[in-house]
Amino acid sequence: MIINILVSFIAAEHLFFMILEMFFWKSAYARKAFKMNMEKAIITEALAKNQGLYNGFLAAGLIWSLFLADPIQMRSTQIFFLSCVAIAGVVGAMTANKRIIWIQAFPALFSLAILLQK
Repeated sequence: MIINILVSFIAAEHLFFMILEMFFWKSAYARKAFKMNMEKAIITEALAKNQGLYNGFLAAGLIWSLFLADPIQMRSTQIFFLSCVAIAGVVGAMTANKRIIWIQAFPALFSLAILLQK
């Protein structure tokens, strides 16, 4: 039960990232969150849309895992997608912004630790 709550939270987080990056990249909120001016937002908009799409795929996989009837298949799917989120978070922290380690990687790694103890 707790793992499904954590997976749901991480999926919601990635849906939020997808919406922000794909549809609201140039908004005041996104520019503040990503510490960029309008010029940089315009220049990077296409990249953000692509990045948002990937976040949507991560969210879709996590949501899909919650509806799998077979507990082994559910667990395996959650391990895979949480691992993808964690790796993306570590790479993002190394290449884009150190805060990503806490926003993206840590929740996924924490959830994986709980899931792997089952």
